[in-house]
Amino acid sequence: MASAAVAVALAAALVACGSEPPSTAAFDNSAPAPTANPETAAATKSALAAYAGYLAAARKAEAIPDPNYPELRKYLGDPLLTRVRTAIRDIKEHGAMRTGKLISDPRITAVSLDSVPATVSIQDCIDATGYAMVNAKTKKKVPGHAAGRYIATATASRYPDGRWLIDSGIAHKDQPC
Repeated sequence: MASAAVAVALAAALVACGSEPPSTAAFDNSAPAPTANPETAAATKSALAAYAGYLAAARKAEAIPDPNYPELRKYLGDPLLTRVRTAIRDIKEHGAMRTGKLISDPRITAVSLDSVPATVSIQDCIDATGYAMVNAKTKKKVPGHAAGRYIATATASRYPDGRWLIDSGIAHKDQPC
């Protein structure tokens, strides 16, 4: 199995890594600020639901693995949708898949309802210690793919049809949480 290609696929899959520079912000463990504005509260709720749906759909798609898993389109918008599909396709082509449990603890860091499109920024502490890349046939762990706890950031955008989709995301694996 070509470990380098699978490493690239892993890096781009869940909470897809991008080429953007790493964030220097530490994970905010405090409770999210209460939202006084009902529109902000609704946006926050919708963005978090889209984010949770994204993570669940990506886990399912990586376990099969199926880059065209229909649930991905329900929660993801481009360019993240294309990056996640490409990563899952790479995993599949190299005979790998993902198994186990991924733990997420997202927080809203910003809500911008006046921007076009409206956006909600999310910061997460991903615990991937129980989430493994394995050979699809043998179910043995792929060497060099140990994961730990790290910060991830994502942006949910409100699309013209009213849906909130996650359209960008970065895993900051160099920043533990």
